[in-house]
Amino acid sequence: MKIKKDFILRKVSDSYIVVPVGEAVVDFSGMVNLNESGAMLFEALQKGCEENDLVELLLSEYEVDRATASADVKRFINKVKEADILE
Repeated sequence: MKIKKDFILRKVSDSYIVVPVGEAVVDFSGMVNLNESGAMLFEALQKGCEENDLVELLLSEYEVDRATASADVKRFINKVKEADILE
């Protein structure tokens, strides 16, 4: 899985936002707000990580069990799919 090339992550104060650039500006209205873990997952998806890689990333960064990490990753993937920013 990979984030479409026309979307970038920016940190604004204490928030992380995903904004469209280039041609995506025409088709995408608004922004996606992310927390710190969401920003970390977004950056991993920019590199082309798969779902299992994202779960392992959460497990390595946070004190959370595999079931919780997996559920969080699934919710995150659904969010970026709904926003149509995933290739």
